[in-house]
Amino acid sequence: MATIKDVAERAGVAPSTVSYVLSGSRKISDETATAVRAAIAELGYHPRASARTLRRARSEVLVLAVPRERGKYRAMDGRFAVEISDAARDHGYDLLMMTDPDGVGGLRRVARSGLADAAILMAVAEADPRIAALRDLGFPTALLGHGNERDEAELSWVDLDWAAAVALAVRETVAAGHRRIVFWASADHEIAARRGYAMHGLSGAEAAALETGADVRVCPSSADPDELRARLRRALRVSPAPTALIVQHLIPLDTLLDELAALGRGSPDELAVVLVGSLPDEAGPGRLPRIDLPVGRMSAAVAGLAVAAIDAGPPRHELIPPRLAGGPPIPPPHP
Repeated sequence: MATIKDVAERAGVAPSTVSYVLSGSRKISDETATAVRAAIAELGYHPRASARTLRRARSEVLVLAVPRERGKYRAMDGRFAVEISDAARDHGYDLLMMTDPDGVGGLRRVARSGLADAAILMAVAEADPRIAALRDLGFPTALLGHGNERDEAELSWVDLDWAAAVALAVRETVAAGHRRIVFWASADHEIAARRGYAMHGLSGAEAAALETGADVRVCPSSADPDELRARLRRALRVSPAPTALIVQHLIPLDTLLDELAALGRGSPDELAVVLVGSLPDEAGPGRLPRIDLPVGRMSAAVAGLAVAAIDAGPPRHELIPPRLAGGPPIPPPHP
């Protein structure tokens, strides 16, 4: 059965252009529209429904795709789900949550069945297969986060500028007097999957190290608590010892802090700890210098972008600049 991607390739246009011709939601040149209609006729393409039909019979549901492994809970995912649900309701939409770790098959079923009008993707990776699958179907999509901007030019997305956030943490830590810093990066599996926030964080650390001339040692985190503790011990036992720890992988923060205490480095006088991407108003991180993840702003933005995509609005990209949260300053190195 022909897909919208097949039609686009035959007509020599993007899949989104085929959607615009079907819906009439955007002005397309007569020449292009004629080529698209000819390709539809030649291939016998039968769309699930045109955008014009969807406007009359929408499900008024958005699907939120959150890749999740069974038995593993991420507080950040739950916080985003609640905030996005609230924001979707403000637009008159309910939220369907899909947690399949792969996501491609489930999203295809949702898109083809009409269960939802648009998708919101979380944990976006470079060359994310979910994006390609939904693009082939011409299904409205918005991204919470971004991987490679070149692959996502036709989609709307919003994200914290993770590269700038990590770079800001490094610069401020250096400004406080630290020259030997450990950057506790995202976990191995996140880097291997080339998740956007993980890759942007690494690039931010590298850029800030070059800019400041500081010794910034990158240490990928681990989902295994024992391996995490071992890596932390190795990172801190080098000579000369680091005086600051910048943490992006915050899921095991309690484990990290407990291990620091066991190593005699739990006091800010012994080791400055700076967090990147913490949840606003969370009690534990509030006692540490930090750069918060703007969950409310991102959630409201991505819900609006998904709704706009249903009406074939032009893609918009929002990269939110980071800022240090109000709270304790970064302490200087211990003399």
